[in-house]
Amino acid sequence: MTIALHARRPREDERPRQFAWVARSLRFLPIVPTLLFLLVFFIVPVGEILQGGLFNADGSFGLGQFQRIASTPVYAKVLWITFSISFMTAALSVLLGYPVAYLLSRLPIRLRERWLLWIMLPFWTSYLVKTYAWMLLLSKTGVLSTVALALGLVSETSGTIPSLTGVLIGMVHAMLPLAVMTMLPVMRGIDDRLAQAAQTLGAQRSMSFFTVFLPLSSPGVAAAGLLVFITSLGFFIVPALLGSPKETMVAQLVISSVLELFDMRFAGALSTVLLLSSVAIFLVYDRLVGLSSLAGEVEDKRRGSRAQGFKLAALIAAGRLTAPFARRRASAAGGVDGGGGPLRLYTFAIVAVLVAPVLSVIPYAFTRSDFIAFPPKLFSVKWFGTFLGSPVWQSALLRSFEVGFGTAVLSLVLGFGATLALTRMPRRASKPLFALLVAPLIVPRIVVAVGLLYLFARFGLTGTNAGLVIGHTVLAIPYVVVTLSAGFRQFDWRLDDAARVMGASPLRRIATILVPLLMASVTSAFLFAFLVSFDDLTIAIFVSGGINTTLPKQMWDDIQLAITPTLAAVSTTLIVLIALVVSISSRLKRNARQL
Repeated sequence: MTIALHARRPREDERPRQFAWVARSLRFLPIVPTLLFLLVFFIVPVGEILQGGLFNADGSFGLGQFQRIASTPVYAKVLWITFSISFMTAALSVLLGYPVAYLLSRLPIRLRERWLLWIMLPFWTSYLVKTYAWMLLLSKTGVLSTVALALGLVSETSGTIPSLTGVLIGMVHAMLPLAVMTMLPVMRGIDDRLAQAAQTLGAQRSMSFFTVFLPLSSPGVAAAGLLVFITSLGFFIVPALLGSPKETMVAQLVISSVLELFDMRFAGALSTVLLLSSVAIFLVYDRLVGLSSLAGEVEDKRRGSRAQGFKLAALIAAGRLTAPFARRRASAAGGVDGGGGPLRLYTFAIVAVLVAPVLSVIPYAFTRSDFIAFPPKLFSVKWFGTFLGSPVWQSALLRSFEVGFGTAVLSLVLGFGATLALTRMPRRASKPLFALLVAPLIVPRIVVAVGLLYLFARFGLTGTNAGLVIGHTVLAIPYVVVTLSAGFRQFDWRLDDAARVMGASPLRRIATILVPLLMASVTSAFLFAFLVSFDDLTIAIFVSGGINTTLPKQMWDDIQLAITPTLAAVSTTLIVLIALVVSISSRLKRNARQL
């Protein structure tokens, strides 16, 4: 017995290794609560959707629900429409957003932040507010039709909506900022010296762009296309309000199956189709491009350097061939590489198109009329009184603030611990964990919402604030992790090491060093998590309950009945709130950079 005990006792030279292994393991503990949270409230609900779709209407195991989708022409047509609209939205968003992202990547940081401030405003503006704005602009009696008739450009008009054109306009307007901000980090990471060396060797600027910059920015293009496409798969607000029955998408069928037909199994089968499509696209993307490009990083530094070397070698040869024919290389390609006049003008036009529809809602909030008409009869604030004085709107607004604040706190705590652990993990371990943390951003929201409805119905969380906070936290964690990751990458870890050597505990180091120095990123993550919750409609439709709704849910219920000035007042309030949040976040980042 003593021999056995003695055999288990570590030698003196092994104890430091064991203590080091324990210390390394303790660094990974902060991510455990986040993983458990996502396991219970994300993986399990989504898994139940997969399971629910495998049962027939009579409760027996089988593929009857999927056979119903495949054999019914209308469902096959809806699937085709969904994928077609999502693909067109992704292609247009990337195509229109690439020049904007390119210009921003070449600008000085202060000037780039000014442009991004205006791009962030429509990005974080509620989908309902943006769609409401396009309804006012594109309808038969809307602004564009009225102006066209007044100028004599047309003799009569039926408006642009409902139509496929209206749906694409609304969806591209909503997704274009996402495409720009996804491509921008990758473009900023491209070494400018490659293009400069190529031009020194005789290549024109246009050739250096197409041969070096464009190929190296392809991971960002792929990431933008992926996020826009998968996000578009779950759209239902824009096609429902700007489209006709011909533009019905799968998410609308899912909502109808749950709320009108009470057919949970068929809704699960439809959600499974969306989920499997998203996962397949995600896996192909990760195989070809690499997951880390979603965070603006290079998948393999060695491979990236080797690829840049190959690109530069090819460009050197091309530059030598074209050097005799190159004239005025300094001004060639008119701003393709320097952010010249035409590119700036194009970017200004795109930003104006993004911002103008959002701001066009504001005058209607101050109309004296009892209905929406262009031009609005100014000036009155009675619709703000109607909004703030209505018990229904008051309850919805108060509940949105309560749920938003709770979501921001919970997602920040979970996201901070997860990001802290990821920064100290080896790349082999951090990559799959990062994939799990951003998975709610990849999976269509409608799939998450249906899965949570399955789960919450059993535990009595449907219709409660706790259920909304949990659901919104699942959606907000990816935004928190991505926002904090940028701050952690710039943090000087020697400060934390010095405090550890001086005897500070991990919690004390977090409270006195990490959080104060990362306060700008922490505050931005908190505000963005709040906006994700405050703007969400998908989770609210399934989880909020029918009596006490959130503000987006109340807007959704009202906007389907009539387009009223009260909705304009609500939209204006949300625009002011979002502008305030975006301004505070930008100012905090600017102050942190100056420090």
